[in-house]
Amino acid sequence: MKSKVWFVTGASKGLGRSIVSALLAQGHKVAATSRQISGLAALSHENLLPLQVDLGDEKSVAAAVQATTENFGRIDVLINNAGYGQAGALEELSDAEARANFDVNVFGLLNTTRAVMPVMRAQKSGHIFNISSVAGVTGSFPGFGIYCATKFAVVGLTEALAEEGAEFGIKATVVMPGYFRTDFLTSGSLGTPANPIADYTAVRAVQQMHEQEINHNQPGDPDKAATAIIAMAAEATPALHLYLGADAYQLAKDKLQGLLEEVEQWKEVTVSTELETV
Repeated sequence: MKSKVWFVTGASKGLGRSIVSALLAQGHKVAATSRQISGLAALSHENLLPLQVDLGDEKSVAAAVQATTENFGRIDVLINNAGYGQAGALEELSDAEARANFDVNVFGLLNTTRAVMPVMRAQKSGHIFNISSVAGVTGSFPGFGIYCATKFAVVGLTEALAEEGAEFGIKATVVMPGYFRTDFLTSGSLGTPANPIADYTAVRAVQQMHEQEINHNQPGDPDKAATAIIAMAAEATPALHLYLGADAYQLAKDKLQGLLEEVEQWKEVTVSTELETV
């Protein structure tokens, strides 16, 4: 692949770190962001521009984008990877807890996208990858409703972004991974409710399963996910929806089949609401 300039958020760990490591190994130039610059120290490389960025602060994001263009001259690919999980039943989570998850997973992503779009529009080229989740396809995860809502939002805005960017040669892909073996389910990346409600036994069971059984036993290889994403950036006609992992593939198929069956089951009610024609 021709060397490109990449801007990667949430680069200090997990999938973001795997992506940056693979990009540098392939000879790409990378602007890598993290809330703490110290988290990027191990990625030291002549083609790496480490940036401490608060994605919730538009000025911080704008400064990072400007630093990238000043150092590398352009931005070819944006990877909106930063985000965190939030466990808790909808009733349990406070307004502040819910908004905080949206602030990072959705509004932080939008801040970066808005800052990078003028660069890509001027270039008449670019590719934006928004990292969602299989939880952006199906909300059938009790105790993860707010997190699912943030990831559903990422899917919807990416679909719109693909249409809006097309006339400028800008492509968009929403990535929906299943379970990958990172620290995503540990306390530093998974929020839990400050005021849990004892009645929600099913929610606690699902939360504990993720924290104690699934954590560090996930079937997906983040390095292979990074390779797949980088390869997709080289495609002339890339996927708009990119599912990663056998579990994501099956969950997506089940959701689509279930939707089709439900639409057909209630078709008469659906079409009965049309205005009568004379």
